[in-house]
Amino acid sequence: MSTTYEKILPRARIGLIIPSSNRMVEDQAFRYLPKDVTPHITRIGMTNRHKAPLEKLTPRIVEAAELLADSRCDIIVLQCTGTSMSGGVEGERKVMAEMERATGLPAISAASSLTAAFTALNAKKLVFTSETARDDHEKKKAYLREAGYDIIADKAVGLKSSEEYYSMPPKLWYDTALSLRRDDADVYFLSCANIRATDVIEDIERAVGKPVVTSNQAAFWHAMRTIGLKDSPPGLGRLVREH
Repeated sequence: MSTTYEKILPRARIGLIIPSSNRMVEDQAFRYLPKDVTPHITRIGMTNRHKAPLEKLTPRIVEAAELLADSRCDIIVLQCTGTSMSGGVEGERKVMAEMERATGLPAISAASSLTAAFTALNAKKLVFTSETARDDHEKKKAYLREAGYDIIADKAVGLKSSEEYYSMPPKLWYDTALSLRRDDADVYFLSCANIRATDVIEDIERAVGKPVVTSNQAAFWHAMRTIGLKDSPPGLGRLVREH
């Protein structure tokens, strides 16, 4: 009986803090993470009417991290690209440090997962697509430049709401990536945890011959590698297969 019980326990638990408006992280976590790696989700207000400077959101983020720690997660992820980039590189590091102090667990974010992915892929020249209007796109671009990356082509798709982010078909992200094709790119980066770009990572890679990184794929990969899991779930492209 004990042996049977042990077999059904998760091998790991990944805690994800997501915006209250997000409808994509859970779906993709349950589809792409290994079946014995359990995602635990906590929602907080951090986008749309809840949007605020990162330092003002930090107490709410830390409280959410503490709640996830109660469920014995192995790692906590702040999974919102725009929020985690909004305080700049140093601001993101401070929030991760506060989460780790409060929980005693490793903490990562969408932003730190992306930079870890770019480092693994030895990428400096990025083709960058975001879901947002130009103003928020420029804020993300500023973070990427501060972190040391060269944006050689980019596009703000200009979607107006979380409803549009989630509902746009994967083909939009495929077509957008191909419209920005650059042979000198190291990586094609499609930003946002609430879009369906992860579903076309491998299609884009076949078409452009370069690695593709998305916000959710990078977070799943970075969380697994940080806690020592070497799995390479199918559908997540060269980042997960090769690193």
